[in-house]
Amino acid sequence: MNRSQEDKLNYLLKKFIADSDNYKNIEIPNNITDKKRILRSLMNIRMPKKLSEEVLKVQDEYLSTCAKEKGIVKLADIPIIKDNLSIWQGDITRLEVDAIVNAANSQMLGCFLPMHTCIDNQIHTFAGVQLREECYNQMNKLREKYGRDYVQATAIPMITDAYNLPAKKVIHIVGPIVANGLNSELEKNLEDCYINTLNICLENDIKSLAFCCISTGEFHFPNKRAAEIAIKAVSEWSLRHPNLMERIIFNVFKDEDRRYYEELL
Repeated sequence: MNRSQEDKLNYLLKKFIADSDNYKNIEIPNNITDKKRILRSLMNIRMPKKLSEEVLKVQDEYLSTCAKEKGIVKLADIPIIKDNLSIWQGDITRLEVDAIVNAANSQMLGCFLPMHTCIDNQIHTFAGVQLREECYNQMNKLREKYGRDYVQATAIPMITDAYNLPAKKVIHIVGPIVANGLNSELEKNLEDCYINTLNICLENDIKSLAFCCISTGEFHFPNKRAAEIAIKAVSEWSLRHPNLMERIIFNVFKDEDRRYYEELL
């Protein structure tokens, strides 16, 4: 029997509540919006571990429909501004491209804060719980190599599948944190984020890529300077590697960032 989207939501709520350690007695509300908020929150706080194939199947069906409801944006829908560069404003999880960039933290497991507005939370939510599990497995392998206290260094990308997102892959990268003012080292770190991400695209035959505004959110990198560094790094890399990327998209969410990128391009 085919379940409706609401039936899938109710089913997943029951399963994720039963799977949780601290919220087994939470009451399921009647309001659809509240139900969605609780499911997302439970997904956000869930530690990386296996989920039954039956529940995964329903989760994947549910998230696939969510993606269609939000509206999938194809590469052909995004105009070219200059050379192979584009600016697109909106939710990066809507983009049907070879890879999107996630502004990750050094644990590389996504955001555990329920309903947080960061891009890391958004990407992990709509990719599904498999994304956190894959990141966890990759980090475990790195810890076997470098020690159990290993955390991902700034500007070193990690590539994963995108699961239920329209994109094929997610490239996770830790940007520099601006705590006590900007300096040349932090600027170089941000530049390396863009260059190293593009380099890993070459290694994985990725032809279309959407960058988020790395480090400008929770990591407090000044937005205008970040845009200047991003465009310079990407433009110079493209000159060194002509015709190897079909499209590079600067994905912005805020009007402020869109304005900076439009002025610079």
